[in-house]
Amino acid sequence: MNSVKQTSSGLPIERIKISKKGKDQLIRLKRITKIENWNILCRWAFCRSIAEENKPTPYPIPADSNLEMTWQVFGGDMADILLMVLKQRCHQDGLGLDDATLKEQFLLHLHRGIGYLVGDTNLRKIEDFVNLAVQSDQAME
Repeated sequence: MNSVKQTSSGLPIERIKISKKGKDQLIRLKRITKIENWNILCRWAFCRSIAEENKPTPYPIPADSNLEMTWQVFGGDMADILLMVLKQRCHQDGLGLDDATLKEQFLLHLHRGIGYLVGDTNLRKIEDFVNLAVQSDQAME
């Protein structure tokens, strides 16, 4: 069984830094959806990527923007659940559960999800996000 080495805060991921490309894509999403909070858009993006069957392609994600948030801000009331989802996905993908792997996979899922959302021409308002979730649930049935 893999043990998760935790940081001083008790979380494997304390701070999340979005790449410049990711920030630019989030700005575009904010403009077209009118969703003002970065963390809400990031949660949607993370969940959108996690729902994909395939692992995200590993690539270096630069920390080259000033958009940064803590894990608690990212996850809000769902922070613990989202961390469990990440750990389960890493386990399912045959990856380790150490801090470095969790952080890398989180950033890969987050950035892939941002790309998916910004590339989806059907997402124009909050209701479209809800419809995306409902369609996803129906597809799983």
